[in-house]
Amino acid sequence: MLDIKYIRENKEKLLETAKNKGIDLDINKLLEIDKKRVEALQQVEELQAEKNKLNGKIQKASAKERDEVLKSGKDIKEKLFKAEQNYKELKRQFDALMVLVPIIPSDDTPIGKNDKDNKEIAKWGNIPQFDFKPKTHIEIGSDLDILDVERGAKVAGYRGYYVKNEGVSLMMGFMMYAIDKMIQKGYAPMIVPTLVKEFALFGSGYFKGLNYNPEIDEIYEVATPDKKSDGTKSKEKKFLVGTAEPSLLAYYSGETLNENQLPIKLCGYSQCYRSEIGSYGKDTKGIYRVHEFMKVEQVVIAPADVKLSEKLQEEMIDISKEMHEELGLPCRQIIICTGDLSAGKYRQYDLEAWLPGLERWGETGSASIFFDWQARRLNVKYTDKDGKKKHAYMLNNTALPSPRIFIAILENYQQKDGSVKIPEVLQKYMGGVKEIKRKK
Repeated sequence: MLDIKYIRENKEKLLETAKNKGIDLDINKLLEIDKKRVEALQQVEELQAEKNKLNGKIQKASAKERDEVLKSGKDIKEKLFKAEQNYKELKRQFDALMVLVPIIPSDDTPIGKNDKDNKEIAKWGNIPQFDFKPKTHIEIGSDLDILDVERGAKVAGYRGYYVKNEGVSLMMGFMMYAIDKMIQKGYAPMIVPTLVKEFALFGSGYFKGLNYNPEIDEIYEVATPDKKSDGTKSKEKKFLVGTAEPSLLAYYSGETLNENQLPIKLCGYSQCYRSEIGSYGKDTKGIYRVHEFMKVEQVVIAPADVKLSEKLQEEMIDISKEMHEELGLPCRQIIICTGDLSAGKYRQYDLEAWLPGLERWGETGSASIFFDWQARRLNVKYTDKDGKKKHAYMLNNTALPSPRIFIAILENYQQKDGSVKIPEVLQKYMGGVKEIKRKK
């Protein structure tokens, strides 16, 4: 969400941005409604002041004057009620349009319509050359008895899966490796709530509009009502997070920090849940695209400084690169084009690892700058050195996601005899095990 003054001053640029990001937004209508909203609020305030003045007159009025003052008070009350209703409706329309206004992207963000227009900007590591036909992670996992998608589907339904035996040690091993790496790099670790209130998801931008829409928002709403401490049913909606990002960013919601606390660097480990409503028919086999998984996420809460945010984003993506390199995974870096960039993002980098069995690149990381777009929704501010209050800037990055790194390791480290070697950096997390062998 942007400041309305900024929108007024940058109308033409924002119209161009909305077009390039593929967002259906009528900024002229937004500004027209804003004008009416401001006028309606002024009317409410004037009528409220008049009502207060009449309340004071009632106290001093004589018996003869009292009836006339009461009649005037009744008229004002009716006008105030209508004015308040008018203001509420204009405010609702205003808010619904405001949440669609996009951040103007960075100068180096490519103009494009969809993910086909994303640009590769770096590549490293050697794609393995096999003297045998490489298997997919599904075949490898089944042969080694470390992955079962058939029984996963039986128990959990479409996109369900079980990780088993040494597969568990491997997956939990690189999760712990990622957490250790984050701590070494100065990111404070957290295990975060995965069941959260609505504001955390709206605030971080996981609703496309003002409210949750199950047809387009890839979020699970929990149907069972919660209970308050006194035993009564809570009317608050609860949702499962698709990443630790909303929980980490909402940690400071409604708070004003001091500039000397910034930047705040956090990492969160969590189970993640995604409905994948917009990915129907994509990646239907295996565990590349699933409904639940584990992930280590980075976020930074920074002062309102564009250059510093860009530097922090480079730092975050460099940490992910370092982990991919230490894991020995061939990888490339992508800069996301305007048509594939969500409303709140200034710039986004993705990392993609090569998946030999699937014979393609697969996303294994994503780093984004949001500036104050999320902070305004979550009301996270800081006091600068001059004593002025400003909204913070926010950034996020996927450190490591469990299923896709699991796929990448199995497919890149597979051997002709059916075994899978363990990357050296992970062996200490697996009790020194150097390979996963076929069961006899």
